[in-house]
Amino acid sequence: MSHFAPPGPLGFGGAPLGNMFDVVDEATAEAALVAAWDSGVRYFDTAPHYGSGLSEHRFGNVLRRYPREQFVLSTKVGRVLRADPQAPGNPPFVQGLPFRTRVDYSYDAAMRSLEDSFQRLGLAQIDVAFVHDLAADHLGDAWEEQFEVARTGAFRALAELREQGVIKAWGLGVNRTEPCIRALEQADPDVFLLAGRYSLLNQPALARLFPMCAQRAVHVVVGGPYNSGLLAGGRNFEYQEAPREMVDKRDRIAAICARHGADIRSAALQFCAAHPVVAAIIPGAKHADKVRHNARLMAATVPAAVWDELRREQLIPAEAPTPGTARS
Repeated sequence: MSHFAPPGPLGFGGAPLGNMFDVVDEATAEAALVAAWDSGVRYFDTAPHYGSGLSEHRFGNVLRRYPREQFVLSTKVGRVLRADPQAPGNPPFVQGLPFRTRVDYSYDAAMRSLEDSFQRLGLAQIDVAFVHDLAADHLGDAWEEQFEVARTGAFRALAELREQGVIKAWGLGVNRTEPCIRALEQADPDVFLLAGRYSLLNQPALARLFPMCAQRAVHVVVGGPYNSGLLAGGRNFEYQEAPREMVDKRDRIAAICARHGADIRSAALQFCAAHPVVAAIIPGAKHADKVRHNARLMAATVPAAVWDELRREQLIPAEAPTPGTARS
């Protein structure tokens, strides 16, 4: 049974504070994290990859102000950072810290990565460690070979650390369902951070992965609930220009929401949170105002008629849980 239990459904995703796509100054990053705390957020997720350590530094600088027992913190393994004044860029992050990143899913690398994260965060407790980007979108055809490296390496390391009480839970942090399914078949994860695979626009996790998680009492953290911004009024889907069919689908959903006086962004967040296996959702934000706005959107009322019409128009699957559906 999973040991992952974030307090409340809305968390904070740390990729934007690693200078994702553009630079965020220190004061703005600090204000965003403080706004998250003040809005009631108590789950924070970061990773060494985000700005080559920059996001972890920023998280630690703020979270050390608060009682450690009052929040849940996750970070990731799978990349080892090495100091290098000539380090190349680390896209999509800009002006990160001067470290070269090396992908490594071995046992020793996972142990080193987590120890380095403790140092960057300046904290003595990390609750959850995710194995990062162990999927085809990052590794291409090599993902299955690398999965085997991780299965005998990083998975074993994190399971040992869980047994020792160093971390409370471990899992995968990926953008694809296939490695999560394989991990459930071959290992004993507690939780997955799954980005873009369960949203108001796109639900490939619904048919197979989520039922497997329910059977094993494994939780899911949903990343990318706005699908790279498309559901928040942007033009990107999965980090590139959205295909016409997704834009059209978004527009149809938005029209139904508007007709019933609801905000599509509220519907996007609340749809993700309604599934029983979903423990938290982590929209990213760079600015305090956006953080506070996400909290308001999460709390706003979305009339039941919205979900009824979305089902009737076959814009969401009939079997997808929606707010008001009994959770089990």
